[in-house]
Amino acid sequence: MTDQTPCVLVVDDEAGIRYFLERFLQREGWQVKTADSGEAALAELAHTEYDIVLLDLRMKDIGGLEVLEGLKQQWPATSVIILTAHASLESAVEALRRGAHDYLFKPCKTLDLRESIRTALLKRQQQLQLRDLQARLPVAITPPDPDKSSPPVPVVDVDLAARARSDRAGDHPDRFVQHGGLIVDSIRHIITLDGALLELSPTEFDLLAYLVSEAPRVVSPQELIHEVQGYASNSHEAAETIRSHMYHIRRKALAAGGRSVVRTVRGVGYTLAD
Repeated sequence: MTDQTPCVLVVDDEAGIRYFLERFLQREGWQVKTADSGEAALAELAHTEYDIVLLDLRMKDIGGLEVLEGLKQQWPATSVIILTAHASLESAVEALRRGAHDYLFKPCKTLDLRESIRTALLKRQQQLQLRDLQARLPVAITPPDPDKSSPPVPVVDVDLAARARSDRAGDHPDRFVQHGGLIVDSIRHIITLDGALLELSPTEFDLLAYLVSEAPRVVSPQELIHEVQGYASNSHEAAETIRSHMYHIRRKALAAGGRSVVRTVRGVGYTLAD
């Protein structure tokens, strides 16, 4: 289903999610089909190739990772966007390692969904171009005879396949940093605590991400200002600025995960709570 309007398969066992995604995608101009279980999805994928698959991870019969595995064996160029709910980020990360393009939290924001599908379609186009190129290449290339005139052999970019593989969202080795129940995703610019998404401002994200990367070291307010916000400040100004940010980070962590994530070391700075 690649010659005309891109076609999307929505796989989710929640009727409300399927309805929302189907209506949104149809308004965007895409062809949409839905499956209410992993079993139904595999049956559909057994005979039909889709451009994009929006795949729930946790379903009652066959889970999303099993569907992903079967899908990639049948249709390796299909781009898969994982849909994940509370406390399933670790599974989403595993799905990325297995070849999924991206993951989104349910219920997903339309802006995030639109952008993820846009980049997924670009990735699929690259995969299809690579597949076409591989189909056109001869099995072996015989070196030209210097005594005979022959047409020039086209130069093939041998790194094309490697670049296409490395374009996967899961192929960035430094994308995820984890400490305890905190997971930082530097590409999607989010942090989760025990699987729950923290609604952080950009500055709060940068500060907490820096503490995660430096844990368990205690970081001074002046270092946080310099390394995260990019300017120098005196100790009093830095302490006042960072204190306010840490208050908001703690409050949001308590609301999302029921516990604080930052510990104050009086007179020294901040580190992650145990």
